[in-house]
Amino acid sequence: MARAVSEHMGVATALVRSAFLVDAVYAESARDHGLTSQQGQLLCVLMAQPYGMSELGGVLGLAKSSLTGLVDRTAQRGLVRREPSPEDGRAVRIALTAEGGELVEEFYAETCRRIEELTSGLGDADRSSLVDVLGRVVLDNEVPVVFMESDDGGAAAHGR
Repeated sequence: MARAVSEHMGVATALVRSAFLVDAVYAESARDHGLTSQQGQLLCVLMAQPYGMSELGGVLGLAKSSLTGLVDRTAQRGLVRREPSPEDGRAVRIALTAEGGELVEEFYAETCRRIEELTSGLGDADRSSLVDVLGRVVLDNEVPVVFMESDDGGAAAHGR
């Protein structure tokens, strides 16, 4: 049940609490798919395309050693693979395997469904306003594409 509008939150409180809420839903969805949250993030980023390690580290905000461990653990599960970079023969890029592609499609769809449920108490106009405002915040702060628009996710995953 929604609380009275008079229980006002400031921007910082609302955004931080929203981030905690989304993180909790994301983590639960990842667990239900046998993933850690970071593995889920890695797979979602790779839905769009393979990435070099330095690019991937920048997008995920991870240091080289942390990223290497994450990629190693995810590769051991057969979800990602290292492949030669077409631009630089000395470098590698990380790509989804067929198994990783299937799993991320399921994980992505279920995570989108769960997160969208968070706004089920809002009307269409409020949902639209929320998308507009949060979209501007994300774009103004140049947040990397770590989670694709749901209309693009399936197409990107099939386009590999």
